[in-house]
Amino acid sequence: MRILIAEDNEVNRMVMQRMLKRLGYHVDVAANGLEALQALERQSYDLILMDIMMPELDGLEATKVIRQRWPADGPRIIAVTAYALEYSKTMCFDAGMDDYISKPFQIEKLAEMVRKHSFLNRR
Repeated sequence: MRILIAEDNEVNRMVMQRMLKRLGYHVDVAANGLEALQALERQSYDLILMDIMMPELDGLEATKVIRQRWPADGPRIIAVTAYALEYSKTMCFDAGMDDYISKPFQIEKLAEMVRKHSFLNRR
């Protein structure tokens, strides 16, 4: 499974990357939405962990672009945010994201989320 982390905070990016590597996944990273789009131009990903608030291009707008460019075979996108409000979830789903995880999270929650979406990708 190919996973891309799109997160502007270096510490958060490193923590997620280490968690996923401990779980046995190969991970690439992008520091903002534009870098995430550039990464998708180079190769396909099964899953993107997408921060909502990033410079250059935020996660919501990046998701909209991904859904336009790769409507049928695009990656699963999980919103990653510190905002756990109901309207935040609605904004994420309206943008085309597939799921939602709020920071901070434990490795068990991340593992559960990745397993869930790896199963959905095989369908």
